Amino acid sequence: MSVHLHWFLPTGGDGRTLVDRHAYTDGGIKRDRITPVSGVRAPDIEYLAQIAKAAEQLGFEAVLTPTGTWCEDAWLTTVALTQVTERLKFLVAFRPGVISPVLAAQMAATYQRISRGRLLLNVVTGGDSTEQRRFGDALDHDRRYARTDEFLQIVRGVWGGKPFDFQGEHYQVEGGLTALPPDPLPEIFFGGSSAAAGPVAARNVDVYLTWGEPPEQVKQKIDWIRGLAEQQGRTVRFGIRLHTISRDSSKEAWATANRLLDDLDPETVAAAQQALGKSESVGQQRMLALHGGSRDKLEISPNLWAGVGLVRGGAGTALVGSHAEVADRIEEYHALGVEHFVLSGYPHLEEAYWFGEGVRPELAARGLLDELSSPPAGVPAANGRPASAPGGAPLLVAGGR
Repeated sequence: MSVHLHWFLPTGGDGRTLVDRHAYTDGGIKRDRITPVSGVRAPDIEYLAQIAKAAEQLGFEAVLTPTGTWCEDAWLTTVALTQVTERLKFLVAFRPGVISPVLAAQMAATYQRISRGRLLLNVVTGGDSTEQRRFGDALDHDRRYARTDEFLQIVRGVWGGKPFDFQGEHYQVEGGLTALPPDPLPEIFFGGSSAAAGPVAARNVDVYLTWGEPPEQVKQKIDWIRGLAEQQGRTVRFGIRLHTISRDSSKEAWATANRLLDDLDPETVAAAQQALGKSESVGQQRMLALHGGSRDKLEISPNLWAGVGLVRGGAGTALVGSHAEVADRIEEYHALGVEHFVLSGYPHLEEAYWFGEGVRPELAARGLLDELSSPPAGVPAANGRPASAPGGAPLLVAGGR
């Protein structure tokens, strides 16, 4: 089982601090309670194309694009980026409750033909009723997962190439059909830590995603989902969503983490924690429990730092350390059964290079990757970083801050 490496497209904005994403939406937090930020990079298509091209060059298999009212639409943004990349896949996040399952199946089929088979799907059921109501969805938490279950059954049924009927509580479909099914069928990624989410994953998905919890907690989740899938006669693969801060030395990496932490004033953290504490997502509550809103003891497991979760919803932990140490942690998760690693960092362009030029060669040397991409033509590799990047600087940085 090889490691599959994926990166992230910050379609809600990017920048040099952990609070930059709030410049484009309050996420439930009042803007007047947030410290103004500088160095914000708008999520325009030119900047996102830089990240996508960098991810492709560095050997990442795919990039995850989020979904929500705080970011650009994932379908439209990524299909545009298929035109400026060649091999990179796009892990498109979408919400089942705001789109017809037959239409979603048709969109996926069209996307596969446009992109020549580079679509992956990330199904986001939604753990925040406030956000769901912005989309016109009034269902409660458990009923949203029940609807997702029906949604995925219909999508797979419609992909069968024959008229498909379905009668459920949330959907009634007569003769659902995608005239030309996608080829290949997109892999379906899905996450959810609640009791309502587990059976949905076991019955329907290809890859179950968890946020970056300590290894023992991740193992418990894997055992849980694997057991449920076996009861369904299915096999589910596993992935993890993490941030990364990887440098030539552990000291440099932790200095970067501490700098990100120093940028956060108490008022910003308190406002974020108040808003995130209202989430119905069990996964979000598990993220909050890792740090309890405190800046103390944020290294909750070796090289696993919970500082991101002080202000960011969703994935709230980062792998921090030297390239070898970050590779150690990835190898540890891989030994538990984690195959897909969906990674990110602030800013996303520079951190893609730190990881791709530092950690990826480490993983390749350990035999965890299928193959190691060659460095760009005419740029000799030195210590995991092109010689054209003196002083340990990233190869490429964004202009227009």
